[in-house]
Amino acid sequence: MPMFSRTPFRPSMLVAAMALASLPALCLAQSADAVRSYRVPAAPLANALNQIASQAGVVLSIDPGLTAGKRAQPVQGEFDTVGALRQALAGSGLMLVPGAAGTYSVQPVPDNAALALPETTVSASSAVESAWGPATGYLATRTAAGSKTDTSIAEAPRSISVATRQQMQDRKVQNLDDAVRYMPGVIASSYGSDSRAEWMKIRGFEPIQMLDGLPLPKGTYVMPKLETWNLERVALLRGPASSVYGQTPPGGLLDMVSRRPEALDSHQVQLQIGTFQHKQISFDSTGRVDEDGRFLYRVGGVLRDSGTAIEHIDDQRFNIAPSLTWNIADDTRLTLLSQFNRDDTGTTSQFLPLQGTKLATPAGKVDYHKNLGDPDWEFYDKTYYALGYAFEHRIDDVWQFRQNLRYTKSDLEFQSITAGGMYWPNGPDEAVAADGTVRRGANVVNEDVSQFALDNNLQADFDTGVLKHTLLLGLDYQRVNTNYQWLFGEAPTSNIITPIYGQDFSGVAYSAFQDYNQKRRSTGLYIQDQLALDNWRLALGGRWDKVRTNSRFYNWNASDNRRDSAFSGNAALSYVFDAGFTPYISYAESFQSEAGGTFLTGKTYRPSTGKQYELGIKYQPPGSDMLFTAAAYDLTRQDIISTSTAGITAPVGEVRVRGFELEAVGNISDNLKLTAAYTYANSKMTKVGDPLDKNRPLPLTPENQASIWADYTWNDGALMGAGIGFGARYIGETNNIAVGSVTSAGDKSYGHTRSYTVYDAAVRYDLGKFSNALQGASVALNAKNLFDKEYLATCDGFYCYYGDPRSVIASLDYQW
Repeated sequence: MPMFSRTPFRPSMLVAAMALASLPALCLAQSADAVRSYRVPAAPLANALNQIASQAGVVLSIDPGLTAGKRAQPVQGEFDTVGALRQALAGSGLMLVPGAAGTYSVQPVPDNAALALPETTVSASSAVESAWGPATGYLATRTAAGSKTDTSIAEAPRSISVATRQQMQDRKVQNLDDAVRYMPGVIASSYGSDSRAEWMKIRGFEPIQMLDGLPLPKGTYVMPKLETWNLERVALLRGPASSVYGQTPPGGLLDMVSRRPEALDSHQVQLQIGTFQHKQISFDSTGRVDEDGRFLYRVGGVLRDSGTAIEHIDDQRFNIAPSLTWNIADDTRLTLLSQFNRDDTGTTSQFLPLQGTKLATPAGKVDYHKNLGDPDWEFYDKTYYALGYAFEHRIDDVWQFRQNLRYTKSDLEFQSITAGGMYWPNGPDEAVAADGTVRRGANVVNEDVSQFALDNNLQADFDTGVLKHTLLLGLDYQRVNTNYQWLFGEAPTSNIITPIYGQDFSGVAYSAFQDYNQKRRSTGLYIQDQLALDNWRLALGGRWDKVRTNSRFYNWNASDNRRDSAFSGNAALSYVFDAGFTPYISYAESFQSEAGGTFLTGKTYRPSTGKQYELGIKYQPPGSDMLFTAAAYDLTRQDIISTSTAGITAPVGEVRVRGFELEAVGNISDNLKLTAAYTYANSKMTKVGDPLDKNRPLPLTPENQASIWADYTWNDGALMGAGIGFGARYIGETNNIAVGSVTSAGDKSYGHTRSYTVYDAAVRYDLGKFSNALQGASVALNAKNLFDKEYLATCDGFYCYYGDPRSVIASLDYQW
């Protein structure tokens, strides 16, 4: 292992950090009843109390024996001194006791005392929440997406959406596509229903997925395919983020947080049955291992045995995610995080021919549920496991150190048939004969991806005069090893009306379109400072990346070694008005290595780069749990890699996307929760080799899309305990032909897909409202594409892909 992966940070970084820590704090102490803005993260209780007392300029007496082993609640928002101290003490079993001359002490809460506490001044934004913990209802107020620090979403000068645990539970999301489909700027299930992977786009580009602060490995067909049941929240950051995360695409990223061990015992079991023989059991259990709470555990998992909308294709998954937290000391905590997935499914997206889907054929229409492959030959087997940890250590009241580490391995083998495709005499409109006979392709794929990822960072919260700083210094390392082989040949023919199964594939002659091993090593050094001056907020960041890529292309008998380095920066300015408005402007850059190499030459692709300008405004009405956001952006990416439907990859000179997005999300009242979004995106390929491709829109990027989901719960009256939800999703028309896939302007029409609107719904009932004997039990019925609208999600000029048909899931939950 290289030296830097054994050392959390370089000596030069530590010297710089200590120099900054010694800068004078010149703020004058104010009266204890003055309201201040606090940004104290969840930390050892004694450290958090001392930090608050120091900032407020009050004397606080603490018996170390009382606070040993206890952690403070995060204190984020506007508080007076007493309110901030009590916020930190919440749930600790300790209380604040005022003394003489404005001093305070901490004492245990009496067992049989009814305490009359004085009123505390607390703002609406001071809800107990951290960027890595649960949120209330649909509104998450904190996030680490884009900054790696616990930051207010309302003040963050970036476009960010969060799907909370409550929202995912209400909609019974089955995958990440489900989790993000009501957010602006994102296209979910862009290739229709596919049980193998999520095919989403953010601002026109495929996002990278982050889990617990580290990137997840992704290959050509190896996708993370995380189990959403194990996630506390899913944050979607739109725009570049390389100044903090390193190699990321310019469109954005998913920043997910695992459900972690908690001190309060909690257990849940959920049973599901539904359409297409869907059967699933999910469980989650967390609590203390020992009485002192030094060790906490959590274990969750999913077992699914289901059919799919496509005949003869099943969807089976075994998932388990155990974790353990060790509270080593008051200021030190280690959480072990692991996960294992086993998937056995098939290609439900089908890769259907243009004839019978988009184009008419004398033989008739391809039925959505028909399997044009061969169940006796096709399969899809993937094994995924991950093992890592999150380490936190508070050095003092200013500095804290975090280290995240994870090793991940994915092994994939699958065989799949594509109907139509490249096999026609004069064009794609001749792939199907008049009697329904269809020529097909046979695909054999073997791919495995292993990854080691490590991220170290130091955070300092301090003041220099009237400026408040949240400084982040980081060093990360990533090692990825990819083996990928894709063999393609002409399969035996079938028929679009009466498919033929059980055929002999032994005579198929395969060609290796892709066959390579690629090893990538990358190191990144980054610095970020989030400054506050009264209501002004300024974020500045920069990162230097060094990447080494060694490639061996077996099908071309070529090797290539490449060295790349890049600097990525970001800058953002915002102003937080007391009325709840926060306008902002930001600039950010991206840098990302591209997998594979130039066709036949065996040269590794150079990394793509991007930049974005964004102007936005956020509004959270004082006293409300609603957040309204608007953002306009101008995004450019160079050297993006495009893969044609003929399987040939090639770089595109430049792509530009300009648009704006609107979002409203939160809890309108105790009864009503809402999320609504609108997206406009204008994309163009501005620099390309083929004149026919110039100014063509990016594939899978509609100009217009909109969505709304509302959920209402009755908390009293005859319907107490009942709830309903209803949503609508509109996706505009798209033009989806990949670069280099057409030879004449007329062919472009094959990639045009019409707009569509689908509706989702949910009903549920808390059985505990019916009988005390059923406390903790609830039932729900969820429907996706309620009216079973048949539509094409995408046609790319060679193949077409149907959208998700109606699916209905009935579930029984029990929590205790």
